Amino acid sequence: MKTAVISLSDEGARIAVSLKDGLGDADIFLHEKVADAFAGRRFKSIITLTGQIFNRYDGLVYIAPCGVVVRAVAKKIMHKATDPGVVVVDAGGRFAVSLLGGHEGGANDLANAVSNIIGGEPLITTTTEALKSVIVGIGCRKGVKAPAIIEAVDAALRKAGVGRDEVRLLASADIKKNEEGLLAAAQLLGIPLRFIRSEEIRSSTRKFARSAFVEKKVNLPAVAEPAAILAGRRTRLILPKMTSGPVTVALARESFSWSESAPEAL
Repeated sequence: MKTAVISLSDEGARIAVSLKDGLGDADIFLHEKVADAFAGRRFKSIITLTGQIFNRYDGLVYIAPCGVVVRAVAKKIMHKATDPGVVVVDAGGRFAVSLLGGHEGGANDLANAVSNIIGGEPLITTTTEALKSVIVGIGCRKGVKAPAIIEAVDAALRKAGVGRDEVRLLASADIKKNEEGLLAAAQLLGIPLRFIRSEEIRSSTRKFARSAFVEKKVNLPAVAEPAAILAGRRTRLILPKMTSGPVTVALARESFSWSESAPEAL
């Protein structure tokens, strides 16, 4: 995916720098008021810039307010089959919003990729994704292959009586972000993979089973259960960690209303 990253501020420029390599050498565009210390092509007007680059990229990542981005892309939108995927990131790097071209334009996948790079949260609102509510937390030994991971995931889903079509995310700790078997398993399953920051797992006050073995190996209290719990909103475990050879899997379900949430999930 050929990607452009556009920022209006110094804060956004810092995020843009972190995204450049992670997204496959993305092109960076910075407003002329951004400090000279940041490298990138300069622009004066985000609307003018958008008009120039909208059809030159597969994906556009704006680090700017949503309202500004909506006004910038409004006149360029033609059809979901041809428009690029547009993702909006706040200057604090907390959220990556799939704004335009969620499925056809690849914005949902781009939002997930951006979130994994900056440690933020992807916000996906397309109906087919938003109604899925199960998150699969995965811990695995180094070098494990994709088939073993898929087999463990399917075994956990069967035990919980959950179908693959109910799964919104796979999740693991950021220390596993380069684990080839895990990345391949997510691709084969066709399910987005989110990585949770190690610091977030260590500081979490949510209840999950801790493992002395995992603590010794990777300096984390656990992986599968906290990843499943922390990857979503108002989550509760529906299947505690289940070990299948070199893979550990836990399942959490998100609630769509506050009344459905367990007290510990609030």
